Amino acid sequence: MPIDTPTDDARAIDLIREVRYGRISVSMRALPFVTVARHIVVDGQVLLRMHRGYGYHRACEGCVVAYGADNIDSLGSAGGSTGDVWSVQFVGTARLFVPCAAELARFGPTPQTADGDPYDPVYLRIEPQFCTVHRLDGVPARLSAHAV
Repeated sequence: MPIDTPTDDARAIDLIREVRYGRISVSMRALPFVTVARHIVVDGQVLLRMHRGYGYHRACEGCVVAYGADNIDSLGSAGGSTGDVWSVQFVGTARLFVPCAAELARFGPTPQTADGDPYDPVYLRIEPQFCTVHRLDGVPARLSAHAV
């Protein structure tokens, strides 16, 4: 492997910087669940913002979680006929944390509601381990359901 070729770990972190949301999964009461989270990358760690009202952060705190993100929704948005699809997955231990002002600014505005309730943010920090990157090249762009 050439020295300048990024590892899967480094490539995964570079790719998830390109999108804002992903999915975190963990086991809660012996049942797996997956939920959406807003993420940013700071110093190689992935910081997540999710809705406190769901209570999922309690299941994640101190546990090994899986996190995944992809660019599937952006395919075709640039107007091209084909594109590349990537998907990133990693595992790591999630820890609750309080973001600093600069991190809060990078997250941007919070959603107004979550399932009709006021959105109450809670934050997790994950140091990615065991990263994988998958890529599909030349994927046809999604056509509108009303395309002529």
